[in-house]
Amino acid sequence: MDANQATAEQSQKKHTISLLVENKFGALNRIAGLFSAKGYNLESITVGPTEDETVSRMTIVTQGDDDIIEQIIKQLNKLINTLKVIDLTYESFMERELALIKVSTNEKTRSEIMQIVEIFQGKIIDISHKTVTVEATGSGQKVDAIVKMLKPFHIKEISRTGRVALKREFVGEV
Repeated sequence: MDANQATAEQSQKKHTISLLVENKFGALNRIAGLFSAKGYNLESITVGPTEDETVSRMTIVTQGDDDIIEQIIKQLNKLINTLKVIDLTYESFMERELALIKVSTNEKTRSEIMQIVEIFQGKIIDISHKTVTVEATGSGQKVDAIVKMLKPFHIKEISRTGRVALKREFVGEV
């Protein structure tokens, strides 16, 4: 890989953007529509209520260079119902993702799958003679890792939430 390719890949960094929006009909649709209309990639989007029932928090994961991300943030701030937009990428933040993974199993492979789940601090939430369903939570990297470890056993189905994130308030050393 030459220097130009390395620079291009670094400039296409994944960004985690947190939004507070009014909890009103059509807010999610307007945000998804903005990404679609402008041709921006939307890797994941999660939305849920906050401590204030009139406000929802969205966490968006997207990718682009600094100019594209700046445009995305400007466009998000212009949308009706948007209260606050923060690019958490360069902040200290906490993130989690949830995955439900249904894996093929039999008597020979069941204990090995259970060991993998235990190592990743996951949970087995359903079991049958032919499958095991695993719940995995953690960073996106952790979820990717358990998926990679379970892939040789044949993943039948997978459902992932996408990232949820909050800015850290504590600044200092632990």
